[in-house]
Amino acid sequence: MPNRFTEQALRESRSFGVRRIPALRPLGWLARGWHDLMACPLPGLLHGLVLAGFGALLFWKARHQFWWLAGAFSGFLLVAPVLATGLYAVSRAIERGERADLHTVIDAWVPRDHRLVTFGLLLALAGTGWVLTSAALITGALPGQVNRPADFIRLVVLADHGLLFEAWLALGALLAAPVFASSVMTLPLLMDSRVGVLGAVFTSWRAVLEHPVPMALWAMLVLLLTGLGMATAMLGLVIVLPWLAHASWHAYSDLLQASALSRK
Repeated sequence: MPNRFTEQALRESRSFGVRRIPALRPLGWLARGWHDLMACPLPGLLHGLVLAGFGALLFWKARHQFWWLAGAFSGFLLVAPVLATGLYAVSRAIERGERADLHTVIDAWVPRDHRLVTFGLLLALAGTGWVLTSAALITGALPGQVNRPADFIRLVVLADHGLLFEAWLALGALLAAPVFASSVMTLPLLMDSRVGVLGAVFTSWRAVLEHPVPMALWAMLVLLLTGLGMATAMLGLVIVLPWLAHASWHAYSDLLQASALSRK
């Protein structure tokens, strides 16, 4: 039986209607996100520079310690969307025909409640859980130790026998899917409404479950663009991260229709 807290979250989630969208709509989100980045580039580029620089610093500090590196990057990739919350506010302002600049970003971060921080901590815990589970799988199945990224590539990725790498990828996908479903719409929804964290998560799950094909495409696009950004020695993330943040706002705005009582 659901408790009172869960029932309240379900009622909050039901105050949002989920619009039907075609399978290729995520491509439109990218196009609109790019438009926002070009219309107001300074906040996005500053976010991208800071986040890409932090990612490069993590890689440099932990390049010889594989599990610390994996944990740092997992946490970084999960928490980075929280740090880009101000860019959702920029896209919202552009969408409403309002002025959008650095003040828009700063106003979005004025501490009014702790919902974004709470959700960011939950995402960080999810990243930690993935690293611990991944480490248990690899270290339990291998006779040798994986201490450096080179060890992982040699003993797991390039191993000529067994299915450890395939099992590792499958486990990652299994754990990533619920995290994606829980977070894909939650951050812009928390910024744009008075809904609680659990109510926002339930709404995000509804959007994903009612649109499995377009949301799977969106997940692949996010993964591909992030991977390309990281493959360019993090330089590509300067553009990719704010681009995806703006596009994420349009995913939220396109999918969800809130009641007047739920919006700020």
